[in-house]
Parts: sequence; C-alpha cells; structure tokens
Amino acid sequence: MSPIQIALLLLAVAGVWAIAELALTLRKTRNVVDSLDKTVNDLNNTIAEAQPVVAKLDGAVDELTPALAQMEPLLKSSKTAVDALTSNLVEVEAVVRDISEVTGSMAEASNAVSSVTDSAAGAVQKLFNKVKAPAAEAERKLSAAAEEAEQPTERVLIGEDEGAAGDDDGQKSVAKPAQYYTYTPSETSEESCDE
Repeated sequence: MSPIQIALLLLAVAGVWAIAELALTLRKTRNVVDSLDKTVNDLNNTIAEAQPVVAKLDGAVDELTPALAQMEPLLKSSKTAVDALTSNLVEVEAVVRDISEVTGSMAEASNAVSSVTDSAAGAVQKLFNKVKAPAAEAERKLSAAAEEAEQPTERVLIGEDEGAAGDDDGQKSVAKPAQYYTYTPSETSEESCDE
C-alpha cells in the first residue's frame, strides 16, 4: 500500500468517525432542542396565564396614577393639618397652665377664707365659753351642794337634860330649845382620829 492509500484510508476512517460523532451530537442537540421547546411552550403558557394578571396590574397602576397625583397635595395638606394641630396643642397647653394657676389661686383663696372663718368661729366659741363659764360654775356649785345634801349626816342633840326623859316631848322643846350640829362623815372621822 502506498502512503497515499494509507492516508486516504485514514481519512476515510476519520471521516466515518466524524460523521458518527456528528450524528451523536445532532441526536443530543435534538433532545436538548426538544426539551428547550417544551420549556418554551411552558413559558408561553405561563406568560399566557400571567397576561390577565399583568393586564389587571396595568389597570390598577393606571387607576393609581391619578391617586398618586393626588397624594402629593394630600401630603401637603396633612402636613399643614399636623402643623395646625401642633399649634392648637401648644395653645391647649397654655390654657391648661392658666387653668391650673387659676385653680391654685382659688385653692389659696379658699384656704384663706377657711382660716378666717375658723378664727371667727374660734373667737365666737371663746366668747360663748366665757359667758357659759360663770353659769357652769354656778351649776357645778349647786350640784356639789346637792350631792353634799344627799350624803348621810350625823346629828347630835346638845343641851337636853337626860334626867327629864319621862317628861312630855312638847314641854322639852318649849322649856329648852334643842340645838343640832351637823357633821359630815369626813368630819366625824377626823374627830374620831383627834380623840
């Protein structure tokens, strides 16, 4: 065999091997293309299902666009309202402070009036006590005298003759007046101690 024939034979074998490799590569490519085709079909189905959602979102965005345009003036007006509310709260705080000052002043005035009325009532009470004191003292003396009168006393008859016991009682009082001395129990106990 000549070197050209050997080279042609090697080229033929290489060509067969290249065709086989090409066939295998095409088969693998066909499988990849088929799976890619399935993926694209699934993607198309998903896009077809998402189109109504996208259309709804597009409509919502279209509806929100005028609302968003109105939000800026709303935010400005809300800022103005918040500023007005803040100033109103500052005024309310000032009013509450004034009310607390007035209330404090009224409490002080009430305390002053209360102390004046208490001192006046105390003075009147002292005046009535001074008027009542002599009357109470006299009443106390009378009650002490009444208690003293209720205590048992011992009476002793002095100046009567024991020998004239048989005489008439009426004659005794006419003939000689009887004298009585009254001793309270404390005095008799003192006398018995002295004796």
